[in-house]
Amino acid sequence: MSQPEGKTLEFKRDLSSPKNILKTIVAFANTAGGRIIIGVEDSSRTITGVTDPLDEEERLCSLIADLIAPRLVPDVDLISVGEKTLLSVQVYPSGQRPHFLKKEGPIEGVYVRLGSTNRKADQELIAELSRSCSGTSFDEMPVPDLTIEDLDLNAAKRWFTGVRELHDKELVTLRFLTSIQGKFVPTCGGVLLFGKRRDDYFPDAWVQCGRFIGTDKAEIFDHIEIHEHLPDAVESIILFLKKHAMRGADFSEIRRKDLWSIPLIMLREAVINAIVHADYSQKGAPIRVAFFDNRIEIENPGILLPGMTIEDVKQGVSKIRNRVIARVFRELDLIEQWGSGFRRILREAEELGLTDPVIEEIGMRVRVTIFLAETHQIQVTEQVTEQVTEQVTRLINCLNNKDMSLREMMSSVGLNHRPTFMYDYLKPAMDRGFVEMTHPDSPKSPKQRYRLTRRGKAVLSEKGG
Repeated sequence: MSQPEGKTLEFKRDLSSPKNILKTIVAFANTAGGRIIIGVEDSSRTITGVTDPLDEEERLCSLIADLIAPRLVPDVDLISVGEKTLLSVQVYPSGQRPHFLKKEGPIEGVYVRLGSTNRKADQELIAELSRSCSGTSFDEMPVPDLTIEDLDLNAAKRWFTGVRELHDKELVTLRFLTSIQGKFVPTCGGVLLFGKRRDDYFPDAWVQCGRFIGTDKAEIFDHIEIHEHLPDAVESIILFLKKHAMRGADFSEIRRKDLWSIPLIMLREAVINAIVHADYSQKGAPIRVAFFDNRIEIENPGILLPGMTIEDVKQGVSKIRNRVIARVFRELDLIEQWGSGFRRILREAEELGLTDPVIEEIGMRVRVTIFLAETHQIQVTEQVTEQVTEQVTRLINCLNNKDMSLREMMSSVGLNHRPTFMYDYLKPAMDRGFVEMTHPDSPKSPKQRYRLTRRGKAVLSEKGG
């Protein structure tokens, strides 16, 4: 009885409040299973035992049968501890989710387990519980009123260059499209990954990044909102984190190697995990990245999938919430293998001598906290701004009195990795008003080129370009 209460364990003194016990049984069945031990004080862990254990066992079994639907049959046993007799109720993750209390109904009576508490499920979570039993993921579902024209196939093809050709058959294989009523329409996953109007259909499928002063959220120093295609969002998040970190250099090899003061490998894994495992059916819940002086927190909407515990995640057990998004990230080599992400984060922390990262369920979200080796005071931002400006300056010099296409600019600065160029060079230059499009009303025009603004020309003049 020394274990603390948690996601899969609860203590009860007696059956005087059967409704709370029934809520816990429902929550266990809907989430990851669990065990209730009756006859133990939940605060002091004093073993009080159960009076008339046989009668109480029969009473509890009747309550479960009469008041919970669909029918649930947990293992109810009597166990002896010294001279005391306890009731043990072992509940297994159910294949008939969602279970609910009959008196409250199938909408108001559904509960899930969060930590050591029971939480009433909203409609989105109830639908998620049902899908987890049927074997269908949210991102495989069709968006019937859209067509293939609503997908940014040019962006998708750029990402899949050298991986596979994205003709119609491949779009169906990757589940960007699915058949409904004799026609092919985008899936939720297709829209989430490369939808032209993703925000119209999934207004909360974006990323909120913030740099806070100190170790709490009392004062924010910098923030951005990222609404890009999900594969592109990874690099934008990492760029934001780099912006507020410190960078050194290792010259022990022939080519300079950047050394960052934040664990970028761990952070990239945590960011990708958040994007791949987020519950995009939830409302009002973007992915959040918070950079504090001593840690970085990465949160995604959605609790762990039914049957999963925090310990399972640490051990590498994997269940895929978004099959379409996960497959695309796997094919693009953004993830290596299922379930390896958090194990790699733990291994990297050990190798770097960092405090073990923490994964926890907070409300209806999963949060991963990565602790930093040293405190990052906010003044370090100025140092990195100079480094970013150094890259922007290279781009400004390339655009000296001429318009250039994206490919020409990349070739001029010596880069062939498009995301790196976009988020280390072009995006900062445009955000600062140094560079502009020649066709701003048609951002994806094949005739699109880029040129210096008046402000960019002034910077060029100041630096003697």
